[in-house]
Amino acid sequence: MSDSHRIKEHPILDIIEKQSIPFYWNDKKLFAQEGEMISSALFANGIHIFGHHVKDNSPQGIFCANGQCAQCTVIANGIPVKSCMTPVAENMIVRSCEGLPELPQVDESPTFNSIKEYETDVLIIGGGPSGLSAAIELSKYNVPLILVDDKSQLGGKLVLQTHKFFGSIKDCYAGTRGIDIAKILSDELLNYNTATVWTDSTALYVFSDKKVGILKNNSYILIKPKIILNAAGAREKMLVFPGNTLPGVYGAGAFQTLVNRDLVIPSERIFIIGGGNVGLIAGYHAMQAGIHVVGLAEALSECGGYKVHKDKLQRLGVPIYTSHTILSANGKDQVESVTIARIDENFKPVSGTEITISCDTILIAVGLNPIDEFHKEAEEAGMKVFSTGDAEEIAEASSAMFNGKITGIKIAKALNRSSKKIPEEWSRKAAVLKSPPEKTLPYILPEANEGVFPVFHCVQEIPCNPCTSVCPLDQIKISDESLLGLPSFKGECTGCMKCLTACPALAITMVDYRKDAHLPTVSIPYEIGNYPVESGQLITVVDIEGEFLDELAVINVRNTNTKTQIIQVKAPSLIAKKIAGMRVQQLSISNGLDSPILDKIDDTVIVCRCERVTAGEIRKWIRKGITDMNQLKQLTRAGMGACGGKTCESLILRMYKEEGYSLKDIKYNTRRPLYIEVPLEILSLAKEK
Repeated sequence: MSDSHRIKEHPILDIIEKQSIPFYWNDKKLFAQEGEMISSALFANGIHIFGHHVKDNSPQGIFCANGQCAQCTVIANGIPVKSCMTPVAENMIVRSCEGLPELPQVDESPTFNSIKEYETDVLIIGGGPSGLSAAIELSKYNVPLILVDDKSQLGGKLVLQTHKFFGSIKDCYAGTRGIDIAKILSDELLNYNTATVWTDSTALYVFSDKKVGILKNNSYILIKPKIILNAAGAREKMLVFPGNTLPGVYGAGAFQTLVNRDLVIPSERIFIIGGGNVGLIAGYHAMQAGIHVVGLAEALSECGGYKVHKDKLQRLGVPIYTSHTILSANGKDQVESVTIARIDENFKPVSGTEITISCDTILIAVGLNPIDEFHKEAEEAGMKVFSTGDAEEIAEASSAMFNGKITGIKIAKALNRSSKKIPEEWSRKAAVLKSPPEKTLPYILPEANEGVFPVFHCVQEIPCNPCTSVCPLDQIKISDESLLGLPSFKGECTGCMKCLTACPALAITMVDYRKDAHLPTVSIPYEIGNYPVESGQLITVVDIEGEFLDELAVINVRNTNTKTQIIQVKAPSLIAKKIAGMRVQQLSISNGLDSPILDKIDDTVIVCRCERVTAGEIRKWIRKGITDMNQLKQLTRAGMGACGGKTCESLILRMYKEEGYSLKDIKYNTRRPLYIEVPLEILSLAKEK
């Protein structure tokens, strides 16, 4: 089996040898790892184009890698399937989608069997951080529940997160990596016998008879709950620009799935659009996988994510272009480069500022849309329904966990299983955990030039307290009673470096003058093991913003039980306290190419990926006064494809706003079963396997 596209070493993730199995791609024998999805197996074999669209022969690849779209459809053993949600089977015959596939022959009429039905007090849709936290809280009150999740592993996006979390250690495991939090929560839930957990199970629809259709391990069943909790999370937003459907343009979540869950190397050079936490963290995960991050563009004048995330990327050598937007993805059959440009105060590209950078992948990280269908369907059916996590409000996973806990108690009270009053402090804490980044304060370095002490390179108020919790001498304090204050150190320090390894942002260094007042030892936390550092090696040390300070020799590399390494250098006292990190990626890899001369975005860009409907086709009917999206679908087929409008609806609504319409005047698409495609064979043979 070719392993050139697989991650062989990772600074955080354990590489476990899995059994190799054969499968066939367009009659060519390839090898996959047992249990991995078809899409990941194809990427591991260097295949990124999964077919061509029947309408215009455009190449098709992955986009969401989360079952939300249908971009990655292939034909597996004669059946169209989403390759990102279908595991490879031994000797499976997989073919690309070219034109319209022939339907398999049916020798006999289908047999319709009775549908298995279940009743439960609570149905939780989604086993991510909020759903798991709510389920744990409900289980404490012995509330019978069924939790369904469409993945084989519980944890939602936690299973993709190799970084340590922010927030509070007590309330949401701050300082612990997302992959470890997923295991902590799922293990705790499985200890309760009142909780039934169904993985590989997708909620399809909440019907008017107050039953929920579930696709469970390729069987169709029904659940009749007293209460529904929608914890289904969110789906990634898309942008409209020339080349936006080229293979190589996909969501940041899809990238993290390939890299951190499936340990596949999908790219050599990525460019990121969007400076929120999702985009910034995806860039860091790419660096951990040994992938070059050649740049990140953010339309606002400052990145919307935590400044410590942005600073961490810049220190590693990633250029960040604020007040920039993407003009085009360039390439014939897949991405070869990206063109960006500066934008003015009206968010319009400034002519002459175009930059084209070579890359093979463009990650779209411009926000999320809540998956709120189930909540709306349940309300229409007259059911009691709650939402939590991203399905209710887009926020950090730390907030999702804490709010899931609160929602669990609310549901227990609604079922008369608990009389517990939710403390007012919890509501205040929940508000803090979901708060966006607060003000940036002046960057003040310590005045001391003796002894040993930590230096804090975080200047933005965000909810975070691991450093205060791990100091064995309790010498680190937050300036505010809430989690939003900045940390400060006063008093004695032993140089244990626990605060360095606990900090989620790696934004603490330690300066030790005890042995040499002129050349103090500086300790730098480091997690990019794909760029190994050894004693004696010269490294480039940088300040908080990633600006060059000096080249210094490494005197020691310390491994810790948190998998965070400590890199130690001797630095001139003039710069010792300014050192905030080290650069590992050469700035030259982001050098620009000749930029094409581009006019403003025209009507030819694709809005509906499934049906290849352009902005011009949609805009024509909007300008004729069509305000009913159902009618717009009939006229253009936009939203009629396999994804059911999940990807294009928000883009079409944006076009309405651009044309001067208020969204309250727009009639939205009618939601119809089902949430995802289901083979008719499964609905006809409706029995539990």
